[in-house]
Amino acid sequence: MDERTALGLLADELPDAGDDAAVVGDQVLTIDMLHESTDFPDGVTHYTAGWRAVGASLSDVGAMGAEATAAVAAYGVPAFEPEDLLAFVRGANDVCERVGARYVGGDLDHHGEFTVSTAALGRTDEPVWRSGASPGDRVCVTGDLGRSAAAVRLFERGETDRANDLFRFDPRVETGRAIASHATAMMDSSDGLARSLHQLAEASDCGFAIDADAIPVHEAVDDLATDEADRRSMGLYFGEDFELVFTVPESALEEVREAASVPITDIGDVTDADAGIAIDGETLPDRGYDHGATDG
Repeated sequence: MDERTALGLLADELPDAGDDAAVVGDQVLTIDMLHESTDFPDGVTHYTAGWRAVGASLSDVGAMGAEATAAVAAYGVPAFEPEDLLAFVRGANDVCERVGARYVGGDLDHHGEFTVSTAALGRTDEPVWRSGASPGDRVCVTGDLGRSAAAVRLFERGETDRANDLFRFDPRVETGRAIASHATAMMDSSDGLARSLHQLAEASDCGFAIDADAIPVHEAVDDLATDEADRRSMGLYFGEDFELVFTVPESALEEVREAASVPITDIGDVTDADAGIAIDGETLPDRGYDHGATDG
């Protein structure tokens, strides 16, 4: 059973689990777990690991259109190394400061491999769910895609400085809040654009018609992709970019672009569910990041 199947199994048992985060009153709460063997390639610094692990949870808060308030982490390693521990906490602190939240501690434990579990808390009176997209809306993404895929290629080459820089993404909390009043559905792209579109379509009972040429791909992908098919795969399927994927009425698109602090790209239409999920007129596979695998 893969992660997505397991989540589906639990859906009826956990009606308050929410989408990217659970909603409890005006609070949103989310939790994530990352492992050295599946999430931190050789060469990732502990500073980057702290930033990335906590940033992943903050990204979920942003995907609900919420203000991020605080984060914690449980840090498990075979043996505690003072420099690594301090670097991790500094990375966690810095990513929280980037989005106006506070890193308020967590837990320490011994573990067979470097493993981090993080949780983030946020606040909103009007969360944005995955279930509000309607035919005629536009589907958009923030920033650009393929950043993490490029970073992994660089780690494999031993270019760790540049790879660590790419691995430290900015959670889109500010942008999520800015567009929340207009977005009809939203989530983050941690599982990749293709899978995110399938998840949004399932929640909203809709389809999508995507323009491949419109998808914004990070400049590092152009440096590292072996050919056009590889470039497309890095941008569509690898995941772990933590950008926002959202739908918005066409009439609000320009206002959303003006409100956002990062580039917003219109990549296609929301269509009827019967039309399915298509890219350039062909079926888009439901393929993306698998949190139980060793690659995207």
